[in-house]
Amino acid sequence: MDENKEGEAGSVRDISSSLFYDSIRYLRILRTVKKEPAKPKHLTVIMLRHKLIHPQISSVLAAAGHHSTILIADGNYPAASKRGPRAELVSLNLMPGIPTCNQVLEAVLSAVPVEAIQTMQTETSGPYALDGDPPVWEDYRETIQKADLDLQLEPIDKWAFYEAVSTPDHVLTIQTADQQRYANILLSIGVRMD
Repeated sequence: MDENKEGEAGSVRDISSSLFYDSIRYLRILRTVKKEPAKPKHLTVIMLRHKLIHPQISSVLAAAGHHSTILIADGNYPAASKRGPRAELVSLNLMPGIPTCNQVLEAVLSAVPVEAIQTMQTETSGPYALDGDPPVWEDYRETIQKADLDLQLEPIDKWAFYEAVSTPDHVLTIQTADQQRYANILLSIGVRMD
């Protein structure tokens, strides 16, 4: 009887020893297997020739189509709550004033055709009222001209602006840290003609 117990103990030792060595072999195999980084499914590796080099923004713009809209938002815009149902939010607000909406506009205009540009109309009374156009609009006009576009800024009422941003056509909000009033700008993507 004691021999039987000793035999059982020996077989348990053999099994546990075998399991131990099998697990060591398995761990060694795991160490030698190298995982390749996942490749993006929808991007082709190319050398970009325009100013825009941000990968997420480039990806969204590449997938966007005619009439899709892009909001370049200032630092005060409520980007978390005022955007389209499928719009992606890219926060570039590094520190106050960096980057500006105009800097982002320059990069975006180098990457996609734009057929319309809307701004949020200034208020004529109240704490945010301005006499005339905000200074940033002149910066936009210069940037648009440098991009060889024949477009005018189209100011629309604040609430109509929010509605325009909240449509399913809105694909991207780029949140800047621009501190200027009325710096929000909504771009409508046009058609590539070349």
